Amino acid sequence: MRKTLWMIAIVCLFVISAAPQNSEAVDEDRFQPLRRFSQVLDLVEHNYVEDISRKELVNDAVKGMLEQLDPHSTFLSKDDFKEMQEATSGAFSGIGIEISLDKGRLTVISPIEDTPAYKAGLQSGDIILEIDGTSTQSISLMEAVGKIRGKRGTDVVLTILHKNENKPVKVTITRGSIQIQSVKSQELEKGYLYLRLTRFSENTTSDMHKALKKYKKSNELKGIVLDLRNNPGGLLTQAASVADTFIAEGLLVYIEGRDKNSRKDFMAEGNASYADVPIVTLINSGSASASEIVAGALKDHDRALLVGERTFGKGSVQTIIPMADGSGIKLTTALYYTPSGRSIQAEGIDPDIVYPFIPPSKDDDKDDRFIVREKDLSRHLENNGGSKSGKEKNQNDKALKMLEKDNQLRLSLQLVKQLPRLKEIK
Repeated sequence: MRKTLWMIAIVCLFVISAAPQNSEAVDEDRFQPLRRFSQVLDLVEHNYVEDISRKELVNDAVKGMLEQLDPHSTFLSKDDFKEMQEATSGAFSGIGIEISLDKGRLTVISPIEDTPAYKAGLQSGDIILEIDGTSTQSISLMEAVGKIRGKRGTDVVLTILHKNENKPVKVTITRGSIQIQSVKSQELEKGYLYLRLTRFSENTTSDMHKALKKYKKSNELKGIVLDLRNNPGGLLTQAASVADTFIAEGLLVYIEGRDKNSRKDFMAEGNASYADVPIVTLINSGSASASEIVAGALKDHDRALLVGERTFGKGSVQTIIPMADGSGIKLTTALYYTPSGRSIQAEGIDPDIVYPFIPPSKDDDKDDRFIVREKDLSRHLENNGGSKSGKEKNQNDKALKMLEKDNQLRLSLQLVKQLPRLKEIK
């Protein structure tokens, strides 16, 4: 009996003594990389050819660590953090462009509509080779943003390699104060409204509701062409609330991080005032992030017909985390999924009807020279009855010009007019 008790005591003693050894081994594995970092930091601080402060070295180390994770995680200095907040509020100074690092290349996701970058002809997929003559090779995303942004009225010279081109071109762009109008609307034909979302900022949903209510107040709303082309994204919550406007019930989007228990669902909240209005949605390679959330929700709920080209494929969620010193980090913390459970990360969303955009020819405006209408005949009778007001005529002229220059918009208008009939066909 005594022998047995001694044996139990020996075994228990072994287990108790072994536990701290395993813990020490784990601690050793965890802290060894930190020791190596401290050694390298000390060596650089005392032996590098130029004097660099420890704060600068640590900041650069943090930048490198985050930017090695993925193209969207990055360190934000105090100024960067402030600019990030300004960008989501809808006003900032710069050229109006969304950029990313793709395989080390500084790539245009999308120019923001009506900004200097948009007017200069920058397009989704363009590669920025130089900024003011300095190569963008090995540049960080926030460094690039800092170099491109600047005071209103100043110029920045970008060396651009356009998509499918072999020869780069230099483009001089004058910076401006970017006041983003995230929602635009235009009647295309009586009862059919064109709704353009340029990005998802704090007021996008409320501005969209105002545009819809204003039109519906004096018109029967028969259909909507929702244009998400070249919309680089923005706030996830705004994307969900935009989708909620058109989808009566169910899951709109969900996000999920490394921990499966971190899943968060965004559900329709019964705010779908326009759940029965026919919709055609335009998308292209410049439609990214929040735009893809809306397009994915509409597609999975069979709520809209998607027309155009495959979207950009940014299916990750970044969280802005403020630091105690006023700086911050932008960290990829989750992926988002469409209602059917589909991740579009690096894949994008395919349209229901693939229909590439064809830029209008320079000679298109000359075609009317060979067309003779009644109004061109001498002594033609004037239309004295039922003439439109000047305002209505200007609106119609604007819609006609938009349709003439945009083959995707022309097709979308025809489709949205026929959607009720198409649903009847079995």
